[in-house]
Order: sequence, then structure tokens, then C-alpha cells
Amino acid sequence: MTRQPRTGPLETADRVIGFPLSRIEGPLKVTGTAPYAAEHQSADMLHGFVALATIASGGIARIDTADAAAFPGVVKIYTHDNRPRTAWWDSAWKDEVALPGHPFRPLENDRVLFDGQPVAFVVAKTFEAARDAAALIRIAYEADQPKTSIEVESEKSYVPKEKRSGIAPPPSPRGNADEAFAAAPFKLSSTYTLEGEHHNPMELFATTVLYEGEGRLTIHDKTQGSQNSQGYVCGIFELKPENVRVFNTYVGGAFGSGLRPKHQLFLATMAALDLKQSVQLELSRREMFYLTWRPATVQTVKMAADDNGRLTAILHHAVQATSLYEDYQEVVVNWSGLLYRCDNVKLTYELAEMTVSTPGDMRAPGAATGVFALESAIDELSYQVGLDPLDMRVRNFVHVDQNQDLQLTSKALHACYRQGAERFGWEKRLHAPRSMHDGPDLVGWGMATGVWEAQLTEATARARLSADGSVTVSAAASDIGTGTMTILAQIGAEAFGVDAEHVTVRIGDSQLPKTSVEGGSWTAASTGSAVAAAATAVRQTLLDAAKDMDASPFGKDVTVEQTAIRDGRLVLDVNDQVGIALTDILASKNLTFIEEEAKVAPDAQQAKKFVSYTHAAHFVEVMIDEELGVIRVTRVVTAVAAGRILNPKTARSQILGGVVMGIGMALHEEGMIDHRTGRIMNHNLAEYHVPAHADIHDIEVIFVEEHDDKASPIGVKGLGEIGIVGIAAAVANAIYHATGTRVRHLPITIDKVFYAKEAAE
Repeated sequence: MTRQPRTGPLETADRVIGFPLSRIEGPLKVTGTAPYAAEHQSADMLHGFVALATIASGGIARIDTADAAAFPGVVKIYTHDNRPRTAWWDSAWKDEVALPGHPFRPLENDRVLFDGQPVAFVVAKTFEAARDAAALIRIAYEADQPKTSIEVESEKSYVPKEKRSGIAPPPSPRGNADEAFAAAPFKLSSTYTLEGEHHNPMELFATTVLYEGEGRLTIHDKTQGSQNSQGYVCGIFELKPENVRVFNTYVGGAFGSGLRPKHQLFLATMAALDLKQSVQLELSRREMFYLTWRPATVQTVKMAADDNGRLTAILHHAVQATSLYEDYQEVVVNWSGLLYRCDNVKLTYELAEMTVSTPGDMRAPGAATGVFALESAIDELSYQVGLDPLDMRVRNFVHVDQNQDLQLTSKALHACYRQGAERFGWEKRLHAPRSMHDGPDLVGWGMATGVWEAQLTEATARARLSADGSVTVSAAASDIGTGTMTILAQIGAEAFGVDAEHVTVRIGDSQLPKTSVEGGSWTAASTGSAVAAAATAVRQTLLDAAKDMDASPFGKDVTVEQTAIRDGRLVLDVNDQVGIALTDILASKNLTFIEEEAKVAPDAQQAKKFVSYTHAAHFVEVMIDEELGVIRVTRVVTAVAAGRILNPKTARSQILGGVVMGIGMALHEEGMIDHRTGRIMNHNLAEYHVPAHADIHDIEVIFVEEHDDKASPIGVKGLGEIGIVGIAAAVANAIYHATGTRVRHLPITIDKVFYAKEAAE
């Protein structure tokens, strides 16, 4: 990317990491000059539009494209009758984060598996022609009875036979949870239901395929992994990787929706290869609702405690929706055996097949769902025991991962509780529900714990130091709005002793060094560590060259760890007077630059002893109009322990975004399905509610100091997802404290508050 002028105060070389640097690509984005996937053009560009199924289950009896094909500007219409040949085996269609089952193949046959399934693809000379022609396609269906209610289908749930890669199944039971539950003096058994949520990032899914001739393609794709899209295209169409280059330099949000390739990539590539012409396909906002979603879930939690409030039994069972063709799986119940000390735990997880598109990872998949049930249940139990909800959690604090019997690399959750409660003013809370008021409003204070796995994945990066002092760092990693470009620039700047403005960051290109898809909050830890390692490799090369110079001040026993780069010189870290100018070192080898590549990966031996998580404590205030039932989240304090914070500004932004999405999960977001037809009824932002500015009030973020030298080589834990985990529970707990009415069905809307109140009475 192009280097940008400095947008903040001058940062010193030894304060680049930890400095609240504004996003280096920010000026491009706010001026509209950062090109996204649908903003690339060519002279002969064709445009596509997708015709969607209007049933949720059944088959196509007849499809008539004659009028559409005759529409001016139409080049070709693809259906299941004329789709070009593609790879046969499922393995060729599976991307690097694919699920067990049969991957969805657009226009494969006449079967309809979900509402909004693509059933025809129109390619025309203009977008308008493609759109208008698609409206002329006539399709007759033979509809089957849809299965879209999680409450109904959960009665036919099953344990998936094949486990999804990277998703840990529930651990074996420990102790005897049923007996301990039966014998406990305090106990509860509650069911928690979540309706499906739909990803709605600002950027629509789009693909621009530039046909370069002879099967060579340049593709701009809305994705969280350029190399994943490249592998997908090459597998399906039997293309050579060297002939396919995928870019996703700028991504306008994704939240997990872009982990797997979507049908617009397949359709645009198929048409480009068939027509030997460039093709662009941008999906509509409506179509975003059919691509991927946080699955509807029904969870039952049985929890028991002794007279002192210490947990004696936890039983957590979850049934989660999946499609007819793939077994989508998340880590939902495992958190209940991890977060609190308990010797008797039984965790079970099943799936329910429904006539829906395959669900997908949506910000903190599994944890946002499972922790809602866990943190609601422990809050409920705290009132039974007669303990403050925070005290209940502190009494059951645990320092190890009981699920895996592993030590934690670090856990500053106690500090999160303490600092968050102090900033929020928790000590002023009145314990009894309905005991706090502000004029006509009921006031409720609730809290919850958040936890998310801090992972390190394999990643490779390249670093280049040029004679003019400029630095380039490169990796295929994506920036989905998290600030990846900026933190990689900061890591490179600190490593080479320059300001961030002198660092060029190249990412979002399948030809760059290999990284995983951006997800799981692992990119900063993984790609950031790889950049740091590549910079160290450059410094090693410099040191080796410096030692070869006449009258070198560096003895043979000097190691790279003992050196640093400051003011354009390689120096001893403890003594800047001992060193050589970088230009002199490069000149001694007749070089204009030094470039090195490095790879990081999880330590297999360390993984046998340690596991790493980020933690958070959320404190929430709600005000509820008692007559109208309108709920306002008026204050949130979130304390987060996530290791080393590379950039407080972008880090805070991530937590703010997570909190807002958590409020949306608690109060707003709900895919409404007409179970008679199986169709999504609110597939637009007018009727699918997300928090607006008026819904969001004061949010304060605290980063708790936490040193962790095992979570990642640079001491970083991910921040993208911890901000949402537990927020929905904290809001629900605050609503109970305000009203004395417990709502266990998300989202919590006015009608549910009144209904729960009437049922309790």
C-alpha cells in the first residue's frame, strides 16, 4: 500500500508499539479512494446478477429463461441445465475451513436446500441489464415442507459423526454431575434460546474477475483469506495456482462471514472462464442474509451450589442449527467446564438439521452463544444463594483449564473484576431486584465474565530493509477492519528503529507469504509474530555482514538479541556508541536492501502443558421505562486482559465494536423466519434491527496489565472477539436486576419483558 502522511503526534522509535497510532490506511478509506472488491474495472467488464429461490425446500419443476435471454445486453444465463463442468469430488470444493459434509455447489442440480439459494445467474453488458433480465426468469417449484424452527427440530437432534477441524468437542464428563446436582441445596435448571443472527458488514460480498487470457485470472474478492479463495477456485476449476492471483487488500468488515468463499466467487469465476471475459458480481443487501449466520440454538443449563455458593455441579446441553448438507459446529458448551471451578461437569452438544443455508462463524462463534447461557445461569444461582453476582464468580475462580487439565499462560481476570467494578461503582449496587430507580425508570446493574481462546496459528512474513531506511513488511494476511495494517507497520517500525510512516505494509495478496484466514482473533499474534521474526532475521543478516567488515565493533560472540537498530545504525542494545551505519553495512556487500522471510507456529511441546485465553469482565447499566418496557443500555464498563496491547486506539475500537454487537445480540438482532414457508422475512436493514447511534451510550474500555510470554512470541493475545463474549448475558442480568423478570430468549424485546412479567405473576 502507499505510505500515508503522519496523522498523529510524532512517535519515538522506542514507543511505536503501545502508541495509539491512527490507522495508516484511514485517509484512503475516508476519502473513498481505497478500492474494495467491486471497485475494480476493465474495458470489457461484464456484470452478473443472481436469481434466487423463493422456496426453502423442494425442487425446480421448470425454469424458463427465454424472455430474460432476449433482454437487450444479456450475454448468457446459467442454470443447473447448462452450468459448465467443474470438479466432481467434494475434496476439490472444500476450502481450508470447510465443514464435514457436502459443500454447497451453486447451480448443481434442481434441488432447493434453503431460502434464497441461487438458481440462475444472468451475465450482461451492464449491471442494470443483468438485474432487469433476472426479473424475467420464470421458475415453477415443487415445494416440500420446510424445517426452520430450532425448537421443533431440536427434538430430532444428533451428535455429529465427523468433527469439524479445529473445533474441540465437549470434554469427557468429570465427577458425577447428576448425583451432585440432585444432592445440592441450591440448584436451577433453565433453558436459553437464541434466534439466528445475520452478518451485516458494510461491504457487500462481491468478486471482480479480470480475465488475463489462457486461464489466467486476477481476482478481487470480498474474503477473509485471499489464499483460501485462490485454493477454492483452483480446486473447482482445475487451475494452476500460479495462474490465479487473488487480492483482498481492503475489506469493509466481515465478522466471520468471509471465512469461507461465497457463491459470488464461484459464479463470477465460472462465467469469466466460460466467456473468456472479465466478470463482476456484487450481491445485494438482501442476499447477505442467505450467505451465513450465527445459528439458532437451544441450551439447557443445570447448575448447583453448596451453602457457601461454591459450584458443585454444571450440566450444559446445547442443540444448534445446521443445514441439510453440512454439519456446522462451534465450541458452545465447553466454556461451562472452563470458566469456574467445579468438580462435577457434564457437557453435551448436538445438531439439528434444518432447511437453511449452512451457518457460519460470527464474531466469537460458540462463545458468544454458550457464555450467554452460562453467565445467565450463574447469575440466577447467585440470587438463590444470596450472594452478590460478582462475589459468586470470585468464589468460584479457577487458575487452570479443568477441561484439558492444562496450566494457563496467564489469567488476569481477578484484576478485570476489581478494576471494572471499581470504575463502574459496583459497590453502590443494591442487591434486590427492582430496588434501584431513576425517576420513572427502573435501573438495573448486571455483569458477566467473558472468555475467548488466544490462539497462535502458522504464519509466514517477509521483511525488507532498504538502504534509504524504508521498510516493507509483507504477508498474505487480511485486514477486515481490525487494524492489521497499522499494527504490522508498528511492529516493523519498532524492529527497525523508524517511524511507522516509513513502513510500507503489503497484505491481502495470495502471492505473499502464507498465513491463515483472518479469524479467531489470531492474526495480530500470528502474523505480527511472523513480522517480528522476519525483522530479526534481517537484523541477523546485518550482524553477520557487520562482523565481516574490517575493524568491526561487533565481536564474534555478539548475538542478534544483543543488537538493535537506532537512528539508521546497527548498535549494541545496551550501548548505542557501539555500532555501524546500515548504509555502510549494505555497501560492504554491494546490496541496496536486505530481505528475509520467517515463519512462526505453535510450540507443540508447550501445548502439552499450557493453554491461553483472553478474559474480560463486563459491567452494564440498563434503564427501563416501567410503563412502556423500553430498554436502554445507558452505561458499559468492560475490563479486558489480553496480554500486550500493540495499539490502544485500534484495540479500544475492537472492544467497542464487540460491545455494540453484544448489545445488538441482546436486544435487537433476530432473523425472523416464517416457519410455514421457511423464508426469511426481514432480509433488509429496515426490519433486521442492529444498534443505531441512539441505542449506544457510554462505553468505557479498560485494558488490564497482563504479561504473557507464552501466548505468542510478541506477548499478544487477540482482541477481535473478547469484546462481545458475555455482553448479552450482562445485559440480560441487568434487565433482571431492574425488573425482577428473567428473560432467557434472545433478543430481549419489549413483548418478552411483559410476557415474562405476566408469567411470573
